[in-house]
Amino acid sequence: MPTQLATKTPVPPEVTTASQVETGIGALEFTDGFPAGDTAAKVRDHLDYLHGVDTFMNTVQGVSTFAIRKGFLEAGVQDGEVLIFSALMDSRSLFLTGNADTVYFWVFVDLADGPMVLKTPSDTLGVIDDMWFRWIADFGLPGADRGRGGSYLLVPPGYDGPLPEGGFYVHESRTNLAFVVGRAFINEYPGNDPAPAASRIKEQLKIYPYAAGGIGSSVGSYLTGEGPLGQVNDPRSPRFVEGTGLAMNTIPPVDFGHFEMVDQLVQREPATALDAELAGSLAAIGIVKDETFAPDARRRSILDAAAAFANAASRTVGMGAHPIDDFRYYDDAQSAWWNMLFDGGFEFLNPPPLVTSEGIKPFPNKGARRLHSRTSFFYTATCVTPAMCMRLTNVGSQYLLANVDRHGAAFDGARTYRVTLPKDIPAARFWSLNAYDNQTRSLLQTDQIYPRAGSQAFPSPATEAEPDGSTVVYLSPTQPDGIPRSNWIQTDPNRGWFVILRLYSPLQPFFDMTWRPSEFEPVP
Repeated sequence: MPTQLATKTPVPPEVTTASQVETGIGALEFTDGFPAGDTAAKVRDHLDYLHGVDTFMNTVQGVSTFAIRKGFLEAGVQDGEVLIFSALMDSRSLFLTGNADTVYFWVFVDLADGPMVLKTPSDTLGVIDDMWFRWIADFGLPGADRGRGGSYLLVPPGYDGPLPEGGFYVHESRTNLAFVVGRAFINEYPGNDPAPAASRIKEQLKIYPYAAGGIGSSVGSYLTGEGPLGQVNDPRSPRFVEGTGLAMNTIPPVDFGHFEMVDQLVQREPATALDAELAGSLAAIGIVKDETFAPDARRRSILDAAAAFANAASRTVGMGAHPIDDFRYYDDAQSAWWNMLFDGGFEFLNPPPLVTSEGIKPFPNKGARRLHSRTSFFYTATCVTPAMCMRLTNVGSQYLLANVDRHGAAFDGARTYRVTLPKDIPAARFWSLNAYDNQTRSLLQTDQIYPRAGSQAFPSPATEAEPDGSTVVYLSPTQPDGIPRSNWIQTDPNRGWFVILRLYSPLQPFFDMTWRPSEFEPVP
């Protein structure tokens, strides 16, 4: 006799879909679980919107890098050529939170034809990132050369050719373009003159193709069949383009142009440059390697709306305004001072490890990308490296941002504010306070083309301390009576602003928070 079938399994209500479901986009209707009427079309449109928001917020980093290169090309700076700010960056150029304190040098190195050698100058602080702003290597003081200058061999994605036995610091890029940014310091020169630092960069910086079998490869390796025997390339000096005083724009678009720029980056670089998940988000809105991105009118309208919201969301997390994000530096939640990197570190995965007398103590790896931390950082800043957020004294640099006063109100360009930095500011090399435009996130444009105050005597006078050793800085449209220029940063009454406090070679009181700047006080 056949086995009697058991009673049917009851269908739990939580696995079914009602005939009408109320959602944020209105009522959706189903006939016994199948989308009815215009439900499928409404869902499809909203999915495109969600994919558009997701794509925008998770590609801010790539669009930022691509926009910088676009700005360079429009200013006549080609790949392999170096944009140098010999007299420091001023507010005439639009760069995401660039500083007016150090001698910058920037260059895109093209690896499409094979490995390239980057010979770095001494006594610099620099980073090599790929076109998706992923960290490749540090050079200079935090790098393998430890500030003495060194030869870095940059290898393109998928390269399987010969490499040297030694003599180079070898690093592979996931993109064919590598982005190099370095800073040289001026605080050790008389009068903080930037000219010697700029001259050193021009004399020592070299960029040239790697010659397989040359420097770094012994004759013995050739004789034993372990490598080729090649010619020795002479190091080449690149063309330098002066950046100080140059009016140029490197800020990425925040409308539909964002998606167009993402597509240009995807088409330029190999498909392997992207993780499959991120590539999937791009593909969901029509951006696919070797395919034309041409959204129809329906999708274009949806992506316009997605860009508008995603920009608003990116700006919100990019200004530390979201209360849930753990960006505030001090335990006091009311403090204005914040830094998004202390939440996710330079990889946006874990907070930077603690540095204790017993050694390095990493935080537990939870395996989750801090998406808001990444979007916040790249909406506001450029170039990522461990040196920007490591809790190590006397190395690298540290940053604190402030966008609001002590009452939580956004800074009003027409008002006067003051901030007090207690004595013994914890920066072994130097410190500075730079003011930025809320809209462009670039140095604030006023008659004061170097909107800064700090310990250096160039490009503005060094700040003067109070009798108790503290330093008070004022920000206002006009110079307050009795306040020297050195302690005043000019603002524009028609534009909102924010500041970044920089500590170069930070000291322990910053990390243990025994030293803390005041909140910003509105001055009646």
